[in-house]
Amino acid sequence: MIRKLLSITFLLVLPLMSVFAQQKTDYSGTWKLNVAKSDFGPLPGPTSRTDVITHKDPSVSDQVTADGEQGKQEYTVNYSTDGKETANAFGGLAAKSTAKWDANNLVINTKLKFNDTDVDVVATWVLSADGKTITISAHISSSMGEADQKLVLEKQDGAAAAPAAKP
Repeated sequence: MIRKLLSITFLLVLPLMSVFAQQKTDYSGTWKLNVAKSDFGPLPGPTSRTDVITHKDPSVSDQVTADGEQGKQEYTVNYSTDGKETANAFGGLAAKSTAKWDANNLVINTKLKFNDTDVDVVATWVLSADGKTITISAHISSSMGEADQKLVLEKQDGAAAAPAAKP
């Protein structure tokens, strides 16, 4: 009898475990750059930056407001986590991006031209276990050389973002 009850319970729980395992990280919220914890590599970084991210998979929209050596910049970029190419503009530079999931992390590949030079950027977004920090690690490569950057963004609007469920 107990064995039969355990079998039934297992059959009921198994589909729920599969649903939770398929959930992806939700990056929605207002995020501020922690300049002290970030590393801009050889490139000048902003003195301040705020990202307002709206994430309803497969759509991710990131409204960025930044200030730094190049002055104030405001732009919105859109990604599709199902691998579809999206067209964006970063500070006036036209770019094409593809985004996909790598486990619970979002990996965004962007191609653009800077001073007639092809530039490739691979950025990986990682949400902390507590949902309060996004770390964006970017590898930038072109014929001019390579550089790495790490941006640390901290959640601003009360509730933590929803990390993906653990299987």
